[in-house]
Amino acid sequence: MGCLQERTAQTTFGACSQSTFITRTTGRDPYRYQVGFGNFFNSEAVPGVIPEAQNTPQVCKYGLYSEQLTSEGFIAPRSTAQHVWFYRILPGVVQGIATKLPHNLDLESRFATENGNVEFVPHGLCWQPFPLPSDNEQVDFVQGLKTIAGNGDATTKEGVAIHIYTANVSMRNRAFCSHDGDMLFLPQQGRIEIQTELGMMMVRPGELAVIQAGIKFKISLPDGPSRGYVQEIFGTHYELPDMGPIGTNGMALPRNFKHPVASFDRDLSEWEIVVKLAGKLWYSKQNHTPFDVVAWHGNCVPYKYGLENFINTAVVDRDQSDPSVYTVLTAKSKIPNVAISELMAFTPKWNVSTNTFRPPYYHRNMACEIMGLIYGPYCGSSRKLAAGGLSYQSSYTPHGETYETYKKATEAELKPERGGEGVLAFMFHIPTHIGLTKYALERSGVLDEPVGPLFNTMKPNFMDHTSEVNEDLTRMGLPPLGTSSWWL
Repeated sequence: MGCLQERTAQTTFGACSQSTFITRTTGRDPYRYQVGFGNFFNSEAVPGVIPEAQNTPQVCKYGLYSEQLTSEGFIAPRSTAQHVWFYRILPGVVQGIATKLPHNLDLESRFATENGNVEFVPHGLCWQPFPLPSDNEQVDFVQGLKTIAGNGDATTKEGVAIHIYTANVSMRNRAFCSHDGDMLFLPQQGRIEIQTELGMMMVRPGELAVIQAGIKFKISLPDGPSRGYVQEIFGTHYELPDMGPIGTNGMALPRNFKHPVASFDRDLSEWEIVVKLAGKLWYSKQNHTPFDVVAWHGNCVPYKYGLENFINTAVVDRDQSDPSVYTVLTAKSKIPNVAISELMAFTPKWNVSTNTFRPPYYHRNMACEIMGLIYGPYCGSSRKLAAGGLSYQSSYTPHGETYETYKKATEAELKPERGGEGVLAFMFHIPTHIGLTKYALERSGVLDEPVGPLFNTMKPNFMDHTSEVNEDLTRMGLPPLGTSSWWL
């Protein structure tokens, strides 16, 4: 009988869980979630719908239809296979013929060098906040989605695209589905309410959400006009990074990832389904909602995560860690030890390192860095990044702080200090060359011109220490600087 057993004689008994854990609603989020990254979930809006010990019974309960969505090949290892079974009012095949929408020059999924819509730029750039739609136009998420950068090709299932979205109206009877890749959302202004085939999510600035390729969703704007960032990965899924010597605790904890519970509508009105395939948009009509899934089970499930939950790992003695310690999610490429992209979050933390240059050190990185600001002032000095904008550093491009910041950091008294309060920044750390779209370079209207003289105040301090260097060389029995005997 377990917990239901009569325990009148056992006065030591306390209590027993009556269900699996589901989060509570909050003032900012009216929905409840199952938790745990990568878990295999079962969810029923009507109890008893999911069949036992099989997926496709001859007749599903209540006359529902069974339908499977797979996001890996059927022979993929169990450790990586992702799929989900739906039990829905009408199957997805009940839809009209797809019609191609007019070409959208601002969307891109192919980033080859021969693509005239893409340019590979060998220096840093910065965009001011991308403008929201004006009051005299109505732009939903689909219409406001524009590509900034990327690499690879969605048709070969290898690569990444970085988009920006701006919108001022909800999608109403319209749903969207990317056939190109998994989409990671980072709202910057205004919450987005995402209705998916698997349930509802409310995502606020400071949270991320991921919707896998092939899953239909609709975005509503409960707070009015909204802006945010989207990273789309082709041919793979986001994973938690390996933690190595850090162990099992820290960084992004699996239990802080939240997945929707089953929720469905009974709606036989006309709907429009917009599909993105190879960067092009198609639409079809159907006389029923796509959000009619009464129950589901599987592990290909959308999720969200609050970046304030990230646990920073920092140096407590001297020197700096590599930026990989800020990785929230990673997406592996086909090249061993090289990611397609890594999402890093920069949240408030303590800095206690001694005898250390504390600002970001000067570096040339094999990876491209695309950085955005969710809220708060930008803490660096090398660009004018603002919330709602983006910055870009290409592969191997030198970058770091200005001489004024360098001088202040090298002269400061080092004390424990709390940094980043009231600030949330992120970075897409992409270990391949990144192409920028013509929209980003020419049509966005918010691209800052590169600041050439920003680092011209850097001083060759070594030149002021020539006498000191020569004295040290003499003590070591070596010739002074510039002496021809160095070459003998």
